[in-house]
Amino acid sequence: MTTGPDLSAPRREGFDAAYDQVRGNSDIQFSASFAKPPEPPPEWWGDVTRWLGEVLEPVVRLLAAAWPVLSKLLLVALVIGVAALAWVILAPYIADWRERRAAAVPDWVPDQAVARRLLEEADALAAQGRFDEAAHLLLYRSIEDIAAKRPELLRPSTTAREIGAFEALSARARSAFGIIAGHVEASFFARRPLDRSAWDSSREAYRAFALDGG
Repeated sequence: MTTGPDLSAPRREGFDAAYDQVRGNSDIQFSASFAKPPEPPPEWWGDVTRWLGEVLEPVVRLLAAAWPVLSKLLLVALVIGVAALAWVILAPYIADWRERRAAAVPDWVPDQAVARRLLEEADALAAQGRFDEAAHLLLYRSIEDIAAKRPELLRPSTTAREIGAFEALSARARSAFGIIAGHVEASFFARRPLDRSAWDSSREAYRAFALDGG
């Protein structure tokens, strides 16, 4: 801590005496002192930095040359990352919306009067031994009924096998449709005519679904 002039020292009159007294106080600094400059780094450090510069220089040049393309790739990666993050955040809400929407749409079940008339037509064909045509009739009338009641499910390219796997249909509907479609595909694509047992299987699957409560 800096102290004032020593009042116990012999006093001299005038400015010179006061000046000499202040200058004689060793606690007061009258000249600037500078910090010691840092020592230069060791020689090996300079060698390391030069070596790193030589190694990284081609990489830096390559990145600079590729930056127009690299910047676009980084932008695409950023967009994909943002989209993925948005999907992770929104996926539960989308799934919940789909579940509520599916719950609001009634399951597809043929009208019982229509189903009985269809079975009568198909039975008439089967009575003539035309089992293929009878099974085809059940299948395609069912597809027409689905298209009328649930048009959002079908596209022009939708196959019978795909319809039989629709989660929007009830398990009983998928089971019945799958049995009928399987027999029809065997008849149409494998060129294996349906016999009585195959027809009975198709008919019972449709009847149980359409007339026994879906």
